[in-house]
Amino acid sequence: MGRLLAEGDKFAPPGVKDFFLPPIFGEVTKPMVLMVLSIVIVSAFFLITSRNMKIVPTKWQFAAESVYDFSRNNITRDQIGSKEFKPFIPLILTLFTFILVNNLYGIIPIIQFPTMAKIGFPLALALLVVFPVYHFVGIKKFGLGRYLKNQLLPAGVPKPVYILLTPIEFFLKFFMDPITLAIRVFAAMFAGHLILLVFTLGGEYLLLHASVPLKPVSLISWAMAIAMTFLEAFIQVLQAYIFALLSASFIGRALAEDH
Repeated sequence: MGRLLAEGDKFAPPGVKDFFLPPIFGEVTKPMVLMVLSIVIVSAFFLITSRNMKIVPTKWQFAAESVYDFSRNNITRDQIGSKEFKPFIPLILTLFTFILVNNLYGIIPIIQFPTMAKIGFPLALALLVVFPVYHFVGIKKFGLGRYLKNQLLPAGVPKPVYILLTPIEFFLKFFMDPITLAIRVFAAMFAGHLILLVFTLGGEYLLLHASVPLKPVSLISWAMAIAMTFLEAFIQVLQAYIFALLSASFIGRALAEDH
């Protein structure tokens, strides 16, 4: 295959460098602009669709109600419980829709960049939003001492085992939980965007720089890019759901009487 490629510039595969975009103006980068835009999109969507509520909903009202019901019943209530879930509906709904929009940027023409592929954004959500909330509500309900006991000393475990188990529980619940929550969505968006770049840029390179026998291969590369786009869309929705689901699960765990 190397002999069939045209002489000249070699194909430079996409990599980490492609995620460090130059500033648009000043210190403002494209991911920052997209992040702000996603807030506008989510806010406008719910404000507009809920402005004129009707008994027989329009298609946009139906879409908004479906997203709300899914977040309320299938995520928040299922994970937190029917007695205490209502105060957390806005948080989980916001997390789900906000991450969903930022993920879907990756398959929108021209934009084509999932902002959650920048590790700082999901880390900020996990460490500055989810992490403080689920520990705060647990401490508020049980008090600091009982909350720490619930989290670090699971019931039904032989006391000598606590010597080993308690440090592990502390490490997991106070350090690893928010980090792994962020890494899940980051890794999926980073890998998905990289795969799309490989097939898209590879097809372009083959068409422009490969010798005649290899040019038809560019069509296969682009066909794979289209197929991977559909798969990526599914993963983008799934990762938004998983982030919201785990966030609700952490809050439910913090509010549980025992573990």
